[in-house]
Amino acid sequence: MRFPVVLLLLLVIGCAPPANREQLAKEVVAVDPEFELVLDKHRELSNRIETYQRELALKRSAVERNIAQMRQDLAETVAKIRAKTVDVKQRMEPDRQRLELALSMASEELRARRGARSSLGRAMAQLRKAAKGRQAPWTPEERAEQEARLHEMVQDAGRIDEEIATLKAHVRLLKIKFLLIRL
Repeated sequence: MRFPVVLLLLLVIGCAPPANREQLAKEVVAVDPEFELVLDKHRELSNRIETYQRELALKRSAVERNIAQMRQDLAETVAKIRAKTVDVKQRMEPDRQRLELALSMASEELRARRGARSSLGRAMAQLRKAAKGRQAPWTPEERAEQEARLHEMVQDAGRIDEEIATLKAHVRLLKIKFLLIRL
């Protein structure tokens, strides 16, 4: 019996212009006094939900402040670390420049030695060719002189080959050192 009345009341209210919530509650309770318990429970739960929503808003604002502070702290830390990194790299710069200069000088010396070895090789080839293809035979003195000169060139070539090998090893070592100290 009560249910149809409440339904009828709700139907009438639904068609009527919106009324005050308290006024509507009084009308319903006047017809159905037991509904007061439901309304009390509803008020209590609504208050609890509002409390939770305020807690959430407070927590959200606190977290957002913390996030903003953390972002600011991160930006400051990034700037400090970059400055420290630049400082550390600058302290390594003299060593890097010294190695770069040594590598440049050793590479230039290696090029010069290779050039000297190449010239010596060509001179030796020309001397051997002249000894084999000469129209007039050499005198024993000339032959001994040319052989001595060729022997001296071979020794010079051996010495230059050793220097080139040593310079190659030195250049390789300098490149490795340069690679190891690169930041």
